Amino acid sequence: MALLNFRKKTEDTAVIDPKVQGFLTDFSIEVMPRTAEKVDDFKAILPPGTRVYIAHLEGTPIEDMTKTAKRLAMDGFQVMPHFPARIIQDDAMLADWIARYQGEADVKQALLLAGGLSTPKGAFHSSMQLLETGLFDKAGFTRLHVAGHPEGNKDIDPDGGRKNVEDALLWKAAFDQRTDADMAIVTQFAFDAGPIIDWANQVQTSGVGLPIHIGIAGPAKLQTLIKFAIACGVGPSLKVLQKRAMDVTKLVLPYEPDDIVTALAHHKAANPDFAITHLHLFPLGGIKTSAAWAQSRGAMAPVAAVK
Repeated sequence: MALLNFRKKTEDTAVIDPKVQGFLTDFSIEVMPRTAEKVDDFKAILPPGTRVYIAHLEGTPIEDMTKTAKRLAMDGFQVMPHFPARIIQDDAMLADWIARYQGEADVKQALLLAGGLSTPKGAFHSSMQLLETGLFDKAGFTRLHVAGHPEGNKDIDPDGGRKNVEDALLWKAAFDQRTDADMAIVTQFAFDAGPIIDWANQVQTSGVGLPIHIGIAGPAKLQTLIKFAIACGVGPSLKVLQKRAMDVTKLVLPYEPDDIVTALAHHKAANPDFAITHLHLFPLGGIKTSAAWAQSRGAMAPVAAVK
């Protein structure tokens, strides 16, 4: 009831762009065990059935991950934990994680990615290797997402190019054709709509038919965003933040992603076959802050959740 009251209050006091509202429908958001602990009630801030990714940073105990997954699942959310290849020792550890998530939280979705380490801790260095184990198929996972990088990834293409990233997406698209699980690409965040649109179109024309869930940084202090952007390897679109930082009148104001989301939403509305189908929020300024921003722009519950 708190969520519905909040939405009504928002609609009464703000003009909602219907194209943005449509683009935000079925948005997803990311949490970590330590940030999830700060939220008293997810049901009060997120639409029913929202997909919630659980980021798995190196050093986070699997017990903390499954505890968070269980809490979110019991609250009725779609739980999608990260499986970072480079922190997984071997097939046995991967199988154990899968079994824990399913046994404790009935998880059937996963984001597979290489992970941020330059040197793997064990046998895996890529999400493709995780897929090739067949363990997710065997466990009956219904949805598998993989990472996308609109501005490249220096861990994969150290020369600054995109060949390895593009080849990996083609391999994953081919894998999608021979698996029963629904697959999609979820991307690193960026701050400039133009290059994102160009990249998504290039991915689509290259023969990769996977839907794209575009990563967007939620509202946060400018200094916080710049710190995370540099740490996560955000490329040319970092200039958008740097330009904002040079404007004294905006320096003290929190960044909100309205410009980029509006541009993407209007492009999507004008191009229904556009590869980007969903928005994924990185709550760098806090989960409650990002959730409130989405709700104030008219975000609605996933269709499947309200039937």
